[in-house]
Amino acid sequence: MDQPDRERLLRSYPALRELPPAGLARVEALAAPRSLAAGHRLFGEDAPASSFPLLLEGIVRVARASPDGREVLLYRLHPGEACLLSAAALLGETAFPAAATAETEVLALPLPRPLFTELLLEAPAFRAFVFGGLSRRLAQLMALVDEMVFRRVDQRLASRLLLHHQPLAATHQQLADDLGTSREVVSRILESFQASGIIKLGRRRIELLDRQALEQLRGRSAQSPS
Repeated sequence: MDQPDRERLLRSYPALRELPPAGLARVEALAAPRSLAAGHRLFGEDAPASSFPLLLEGIVRVARASPDGREVLLYRLHPGEACLLSAAALLGETAFPAAATAETEVLALPLPRPLFTELLLEAPAFRAFVFGGLSRRLAQLMALVDEMVFRRVDQRLASRLLLHHQPLAATHQQLADDLGTSREVVSRILESFQASGIIKLGRRRIELLDRQALEQLRGRSAQSPS
């Protein structure tokens, strides 16, 4: 590991700064940064777990395939965050229950299973980082379950659009993948939003014209599960 990668690692994961010099030296000796192109599959569903990824650059999409072939987005992994499913699979010695794909170009440092276990046992700061990350991610997944069961797709799509203050560059399929629904459903809802003057659709571009209307729709109670 060269000096820039070392500095990037410690900046993204400050818990590693509390390792004794010998512990940090083991991380540098046993874990090598990997550059991955967008679209690269880090791990697939039912694949054996062999490492814990520390993300230094880029975004990783973690999703689970539904029986009809669609994907349900579980979460996105950013630098400095702990991957819930990687930790759970390593701790439980089970296969991954979902797939992780590089959404952008990615620089990752995979910690081999023995090193991951060693750090959990011997480094309190790293252990607190992992379990704190698991707790936060589990809360997000519970919120996702509530949203998918108790909120309509149009409300969930409104929430998704409101995450952006600039025009959103995304295809209807990408939005459908994020929401765990079909492209046809998303296209129909977006067209209804446009007809109501809430958004303006372009080629891979969605401009928000009436954020207040989206806020009202997002906050409206659902009449039936979607």
